[in-house]
Amino acid sequence: MDSTHAEARLQAALGVIPPLLEIPAEQIFLKLRRRQRGTVQYQNLGRAGEFYPIGEGGCRFLVNFTDYLDTGLFLDHRLIRAITQALAPDRRFLNLFGYTGTATVYAALGGAKDTTTVDLSATYLDWTRRNLTLNGIDKGPHRLVQADCLEWLSQAAASKPRPAYGLILLDPPTFSNSKRMRQTLDIQRDHVDLIVKTVKLLEPRGVVIFSTNRQRFKLEADALRGLKAEDITAATIPLDFSRHPGIHQCWRITRE
Repeated sequence: MDSTHAEARLQAALGVIPPLLEIPAEQIFLKLRRRQRGTVQYQNLGRAGEFYPIGEGGCRFLVNFTDYLDTGLFLDHRLIRAITQALAPDRRFLNLFGYTGTATVYAALGGAKDTTTVDLSATYLDWTRRNLTLNGIDKGPHRLVQADCLEWLSQAAASKPRPAYGLILLDPPTFSNSKRMRQTLDIQRDHVDLIVKTVKLLEPRGVVIFSTNRQRFKLEADALRGLKAEDITAATIPLDFSRHPGIHQCWRITRE
């Protein structure tokens, strides 16, 4: 869309939203997502440090409207979180690329035996800790691990004894070239290796939920030998995202 027309449409929307939702205009937060190129990564946008508690599916989460491009909660993934909760009872849960730990909260409240959340960012792990506390599950078997998920997976898959989980959520970024990572991550290029290593950590009847937001992503199912990958994307797209069904793709992966 032409940038001038886009700006005009945005301003028109901002004029309609406050009266439509019956909230003051000063309580509207606006963010602009711009195309990222090359080595540019999303950066901290401010330091207001204001968090607001919201509710979703019986859980409570802290969101931040000012300091980051993302608020701490991906709305299109809420049905994936609900599926995670339904599969969680009496299972050990592993949340890879855990972000702010929202899926961990769902799993813990759903009756998971224990949870492990792995993310490279200390900021997001602290956010996860605060989300757990907000839901009264800050104590108990809930492990937070600050690590490069690629390295952590390789080490865990090669370790003896190897850790085993009944449910794993694998929701990696589309691309990452963080300076703290030893290698870049391109989910189209790397997903087979990532899934194979993740499955090594599964209990015999365990389940991996694999999700990606990469546009035009193609799962190389033929390369996943011995695995069954069931496309559950349609069941994970909320109604308010139905006009954009490509917002993410999702598979339920088990051993054959």
